[in-house]
Amino acid sequence: MTDSTTPLQRPASRAARLNAIEQALADHVVTSQSQLSEILADQGIEVTQATLSRDLDEMNATKTRLPDGKVAYTIDDQPIPAAGFDGDERSQQQMTRILSGLVTSVACARNLIVVHTSSGAAQYVASVIDKHPIGGVLGTIAGDDTVLVICVDDAMAERRSAWLLEVASTQS
Repeated sequence: MTDSTTPLQRPASRAARLNAIEQALADHVVTSQSQLSEILADQGIEVTQATLSRDLDEMNATKTRLPDGKVAYTIDDQPIPAAGFDGDERSQQQMTRILSGLVTSVACARNLIVVHTSSGAAQYVASVIDKHPIGGVLGTIAGDDTVLVICVDDAMAERRSAWLLEVASTQS
């Protein structure tokens, strides 16, 4: 049995490293390569500054001025991280429209969220959740009318559960 704080395990491959960098830039406001290197090291990925620089260049990562004035790394077409939903306003509206029409209930159990949907809608709801950047959400599993949302920890599941309930309750 694993501890709920067990970090994501990644193979020691270039593709896994690039994915970890992309995820770090999506989940954090990264203002320097040394900060990014520390985030990766916390995941067990040791990388030299030269390799990190090449990876960022290959990914077309650029330093962008954020709305709060900070300058941070972003990847083209990647939303800027925020507190709840990490996407732009248009994505938020799309997600609200979909979830408010299909989600029938939301319940939290430890680091898991159980989302009930209209019959046959779970795959679609899971796909929408997976395609939008929601910090602290590792992924989903869907059946016919139930989606299991897996979060990084119990506290994040509680926050995301409340957020999903709020989004699903919004009148479109």
